[in-house]
Amino acid sequence: MAFTRATGKHRRPSRLTRTTANVAGVAAITTTGVIGGLAAPALAAADDAAMEHTGLTQAISVGDSLAASIDAQAAAQRQAADDAAAAKKAEEAAKKKAAEEKRKAEAEAKAKAKKEHEEKERAARAAERKRLNTYVAPISGSYVSTGYQTGGAMWSSGSHTGIDFHAASGTSVHAVGAGTVVEAGWGGAYGNNVVIKMNDGTYTQYGHMSSLGVTVGQTVTPGQQIGLSGSTGNSSGPHLHFEARTGEQYGSDIDPIAYLRGHGVGV
Repeated sequence: MAFTRATGKHRRPSRLTRTTANVAGVAAITTTGVIGGLAAPALAAADDAAMEHTGLTQAISVGDSLAASIDAQAAAQRQAADDAAAAKKAEEAAKKKAAEEKRKAEAEAKAKAKKEHEEKERAARAAERKRLNTYVAPISGSYVSTGYQTGGAMWSSGSHTGIDFHAASGTSVHAVGAGTVVEAGWGGAYGNNVVIKMNDGTYTQYGHMSSLGVTVGQTVTPGQQIGLSGSTGNSSGPHLHFEARTGEQYGSDIDPIAYLRGHGVGV
């Protein structure tokens, strides 16, 4: 029995025709941006049967799922980038803070060191001023053997113009305070002598020395050795003749004991 193939407008489309139409529809939708993110391998993986039974609805569903996945990945990437930027910003802020704290600490340390240095310098200057203003006895550990204005024919003025300190020949003689040497050499009846202009404007004299250790114009400090005691000039034996004066010349003498005690020296 022969069968006649259906023809005309009611003839069912062939499988190939339906599949081609479905694919064409998906391609059209993809072109217009509905499922622009649908990957080519996804289309290739769909077999003819699935395409035939699901058609355009399946294609749109696959496109939405892929778009959601892409959006999720993009969101994750943006979050990762934001986290990285925040971490970098935090790191930079930490470095900046550390650098500022270091700078501040260094500045404070420098200021502290400067302050300590200045304080040490002030203390040193104060100590030096104190030292230069200090007076000492011309002979250490000695005593006055002949007092001021003691009378006798031994002195041309009729009295002693200074005081004598007991000292064996060669004993160290010290400047009683800070000043400048204005005379160093032979002084007639005084023998080898030194005259110092003190920083306060007064004068001190040291006579009968065996040797001198300073020269005219030299500055001296309290306690500095200026020579050795002896018995040169008009002397009856080794000792140190010490005078205090208001002027450089003979005859301006003042009480040496009162002078020394007035400067804190116990004699």
